[in-house]
Amino acid sequence: MKKIWMAILASLFIAGVTGIAFPTESGTSQEAVAMVQKAIAYIKAHGQEKGLAEISNPKGPFVDRDLYVTVYDMNGKCLAHGANSKMIGKDLIDLKDPDGRPFVKERVETAKTKDKFWIDYKFTNPVSKKIEPKSMYCERAGDMLVSCGIYKK
Repeated sequence: MKKIWMAILASLFIAGVTGIAFPTESGTSQEAVAMVQKAIAYIKAHGQEKGLAEISNPKGPFVDRDLYVTVYDMNGKCLAHGANSKMIGKDLIDLKDPDGRPFVKERVETAKTKDKFWIDYKFTNPVSKKIEPKSMYCERAGDMLVSCGIYKK
């Protein structure tokens, strides 16, 4: 038992000295922004059809812990969803969070005046399965809105 504790303490010390970060359960705002930019680059490099399919792949590179990418058109139709394939193809413009906030409509309306922005609402965390406050980073890419959000605890 003493050896296990010594190994844990040594690992923590090494991480602190070298700046190595251990993965956390929750994604960060920087990771969400990076994932959106990676998704946009992937769509540009591989085309919309292949890009949307890969973004919707739950085991693909656009899903990490509680981070996942979604893509909507400018009318609120879901084109890709990394956490819930049942959303794909649906018009979700009137979807509201538990507080009645029409977050898809807000996202689409904001994208008409801003190319990059954050929007807050509540949504089910795919890891905890609980409704939690969420902050979604959104970037407009042509006629699509690519997003990835973090859950705030």
